[in-house]
Amino acid sequence: MTDKLLYDQDGHIVTLTFNMPDTRNALTDPDLASAIVSAMRRINSDQSVRCAILTGAGKAFSSGGNLKHMKEKQSIFGGDTIDAKDGYRNGIQQVAKAIWECEVPLIAAVNGPAYGAGCDTTCMCDIRIASTNATFAENFVRVGLISGDGGAWLLPRQIGLSRAAEMSFTGEPVNAAQALDWGLISKVTTSEELLPEARKMATRIAYNPPRQLRMAKRLLREGLNTRLDSLLELAAIYQGACHQTEDHAEAVNALLEKRDAVFIGR
Repeated sequence: MTDKLLYDQDGHIVTLTFNMPDTRNALTDPDLASAIVSAMRRINSDQSVRCAILTGAGKAFSSGGNLKHMKEKQSIFGGDTIDAKDGYRNGIQQVAKAIWECEVPLIAAVNGPAYGAGCDTTCMCDIRIASTNATFAENFVRVGLISGDGGAWLLPRQIGLSRAAEMSFTGEPVNAAQALDWGLISKVTTSEELLPEARKMATRIAYNPPRQLRMAKRLLREGLNTRLDSLLELAAIYQGACHQTEDHAEAVNALLEKRDAVFIGR
């Protein structure tokens, strides 16, 4: 794991921090992209993790693409059309898939500007909390590009097609208050309280049985693109498995006995 992405686990909660403040946490850095993919694989394979938080170091959440690399045709922006296509497929698109496929609930703690791929990254998370310093911009057209990381699929699912079109076609930023009004985020807080608030929410989530949390997230994701009858069939299978777990029995007993449950992931 590179120091460009900090991985910190406290109990059942992992906090991931983009740690490239000198580039405003540009996601097109190959080392950072690789570290994000590795971190998501690590989380998925670790049953002790029940919730994760994603945030940025410094003043920005993420600036998305590195403008200097765009100008100088470096990193994923270099080469001919085929090279650029392969650069996107093997770089930022792998990041998008990895974050979207994170198996545990993922909270974006948006500490500052989230532009381009940074904005799309917040949409890959399940829950978004923002500080008053946060702004969101689907600003690809402002640099003569389009969203190459799935933003055209992600953003309309968060705020609806009309508002996603407005953000995409103007490239103009949306402040935290407007993002809250549009449903892009769940809560606005101060910079000082952002991570504490995210950890409070993560703690509330992590109280619950870990395997059921992962199944609940999978059902929500499948529901975005699956017919109701297909989703019900999957839910029935998951439910049958849940009924056989020790954590289900513990949850029922704890409710009947009016005490906190202690879940073990079995």
